[in-house]
Amino acid sequence: MAGIVVSGSCSSSLLFRNREAGANGASLAHYSGLRAVETMQLPSSGMTRLSYSAPKIRTIRAMASPAVSAPKREEDPKKRIVISGMGLVSVFGNDIDHFYNKLLAGESGITQIDRFDATNYSVRFAGQIHDFSSKGYIDGKNDRRLDDCWRYCLVAGRRALDDANLGSQVLDKMDKTRIGVLVGTGMGGLTAFSNGVEALIQKGYKKITPFFIPYSITNMGSALLAIDTGLMGPNYSISTACATANYCFYAAANHIRRGEADIMVAGGTEAAIMPTGIGGFIACRALSQRNDEPKRASRPWDKERDGFVMGEGCGILVMESLEHAMKRGANIIAEYLGGAVTCDAHHMTDPRSDGLGVSSCIIKSLEDAGVNYVNAHATSTLAGDLAEVNAIKKVFKNTSEIKMNGTKSMIGHGLGAAGGLEAIATIKAITTGWVHPTINQDNLEPDVTIDTVPNVKKQHEVNVAISNSFGFGGHNSVVVFAPFKP
Repeated sequence: MAGIVVSGSCSSSLLFRNREAGANGASLAHYSGLRAVETMQLPSSGMTRLSYSAPKIRTIRAMASPAVSAPKREEDPKKRIVISGMGLVSVFGNDIDHFYNKLLAGESGITQIDRFDATNYSVRFAGQIHDFSSKGYIDGKNDRRLDDCWRYCLVAGRRALDDANLGSQVLDKMDKTRIGVLVGTGMGGLTAFSNGVEALIQKGYKKITPFFIPYSITNMGSALLAIDTGLMGPNYSISTACATANYCFYAAANHIRRGEADIMVAGGTEAAIMPTGIGGFIACRALSQRNDEPKRASRPWDKERDGFVMGEGCGILVMESLEHAMKRGANIIAEYLGGAVTCDAHHMTDPRSDGLGVSSCIIKSLEDAGVNYVNAHATSTLAGDLAEVNAIKKVFKNTSEIKMNGTKSMIGHGLGAAGGLEAIATIKAITTGWVHPTINQDNLEPDVTIDTVPNVKKQHEVNVAISNSFGFGGHNSVVVFAPFKP
């Protein structure tokens, strides 16, 4: 039996660590499931102090496959899944090629926050999208009402459909009950929610907009995109924090393989760069505070990393059965080979110390040899970065041929959208033969012995690629892509 070691999560041990309490004197307890495992201190206003004893963590060991990698390709064209379209909204704009060229150039999209006055915040920078326009995709009246989370989703979703040659005229001739939408989000319409709460507190419940609930709830991205396009197949959302988009890809693929849909429009969207979002993650002590050098703040695997940088946007793929794609003459970009999802079942924010969740998730998604590129979760947090690397090294005995990079070093951490944006970066690496750099690599951690493509892009023929995403709550997800071979 081989022990599986190390794990990773949306953030890391930067969160809820034992150090000075926040401004209100409170510190959150660590949880294992629903059981508190450290002391919870509440504000000193006569409230009770709660203390629970820590439960024992069982040591779990699992078999590690000696040769782990690409899943065997499906032979049934009805179950074989290809990518026929991609769409995004990002800090580098809405064009796929422009987005990837910026990544290849090693350009940082991290800037000072100007969406609200962050002068008094301890973190004043993010991967904020500037000059976003939904012209041609959303009418002006609806555009003014929508939370950015849903605006990004509608634009990226429509662009993905257009990229797949599934514009309105084409869709109107197809069976729309066979086309589904599965776009998730970690936070939902956070601005809509915050504005509704503010109206309640300041003016009373009668001043809450009727759009408060609809534009706050997490399923609305999928719903609005379906309403906009008339797609009537499987439609819902998944919310697993920063693992969200990968969970959506995994579930969407299963709908196709079970024969419930021919096409699924899937991905993740997020827009949390606003006072509540930034303030909340500051309270978690999760964010880098490199205010004097924002473009150098996100630095995966570098010894000087001090937390992640908030990002936003949307990344969506059009996933289609090979049979259906071939019948309609679709342009096939790449192939989705498979994926896996697991849970650490350990803690709200920290990764498991034994790492079973991440390692087993990678193993479950892979079977034969072939992986030579990893788009890592790599958030730039102290524990999470090394946890992921150690899990990868445990699974892949020989990493000499593997390139591994961190997209978040340039665009920040898009939370629920991260996996969508990174899936597109992964597929572009497959189609272009170039992998983008991980920037801000000045002093690499000695334990990181895999080629992280430091600071400068590298030419690399990708055989099979995996894209990792991990989220608060211990959610682990891995998706696998490869060049399409008829």
